[in-house]
Amino acid sequence: MAAPSSSGVAEGDLRLVALALIAEAPRRGYEIIQLIEERTADWYLPSPNIVHPMLGNLAEAGYLTASADPPRLYTITDEGRAYLEQNRDRADAVLNRLTALGERVNRWRKALGIADRLKEADADATEGLLDVLARAAMQRR
Repeated sequence: MAAPSSSGVAEGDLRLVALALIAEAPRRGYEIIQLIEERTADWYLPSPNIVHPMLGNLAEAGYLTASADPPRLYTITDEGRAYLEQNRDRADAVLNRLTALGERVNRWRKALGIADRLKEADADATEGLLDVLARAAMQRR
């Protein structure tokens, strides 16, 4: 198992999330990033510098195919589906954890009357609080 990143999401978990999302439909790297950001209510935005090389590695491993021209469209292979199924419990647990985190963040924002997307002047302070809440939620699991 990979070590957690500063966000609390291990690289191996991120690989499974990407495979699961691509198993639903072919996707580009930026779509993976957007879907994870949406699922976590804008709390976690995976870096393109992590996502794109990771997708390339998954393609090299035979789990994905990639279109020739950028932005690359990734499609899961039979080998990728088999790997995902072998790790389905872990993939589902990570996806559920990210979704639950997003739901908590949304409830917290609603309770405080904060807009869905934090674009306000005090966003830095609010994001700091969201980080603390997110870490606490991840540790409870």
